[in-house]
Amino acid sequence: MKTQKIILNELDTDRVIEMAWEDRTPFEAIEIQFGLTEKDVINLMRRQLKLKSFKLWRERAQRISHKHVKKRNPEMLGFKCKEQRQITLNKISKR
Repeated sequence: MKTQKIILNELDTDRVIEMAWEDRTPFEAIEIQFGLTEKDVINLMRRQLKLKSFKLWRERAQRISHKHVKKRNPEMLGFKCKEQRQITLNKISKR
């Protein structure tokens, strides 16, 4: 099985790193949005972060059980930051 190499621009790379650091964002959400598997995210983090930061992130990601949808508590709903804009009918509403 041949895997397709996904090339991200700088903005998307930054967003993936941000999502990976967020405790409540599962790897499946990153895969849906950017097409990166958990293994791809780990490799991206390894390349983009300093060694100590990568080790801290990796330890944290392994410790947090809700980084995977299947392991997540069913009562835990998706997280939405209060700064995130509302999306209505495929248009981002302005504040």
